[in-house]
Amino acid sequence: QVQLVESGGGLVQSGGSLRLSCAASGIIFSINFMGWYRQAPGKQRELVAIITSGGSTNYADSVKGRFTISRDNAKNTVYLQMNSLKPEDTAVYYCKAERVRSYAGPRDYWGQGTQVTVSS
Repeated sequence: QVQLVESGGGLVQSGGSLRLSCAASGIIFSINFMGWYRQAPGKQRELVAIITSGGSTNYADSVKGRFTISRDNAKNTVYLQMNSLKPEDTAVYYCKAERVRSYAGPRDYWGQGTQVTVSS
């Protein structure tokens, strides 16, 4: 069974930095996309950043130039380096692994979420 475990959230002041990590465990043959989404109170979940197995990336306009997504394919781990954090970045951040190939067949998986709070 594939599971995603996130870490690295917390409380930080405006302008500060945090690094999120998400490790996929289980018998995994490949993961196509790995990404980070976030959901603030009263808002819909939105894409923050996504990265392909080949290293191509895409970012939400609101985080371009401040956040950097990366991944270690050998460890099935994705990272999100968040710099110059703003109060509006406050949300629960979710990791997602898309088109994961395992014995269960190709499917998507979500992490449990990690809280990021940016104080002004």
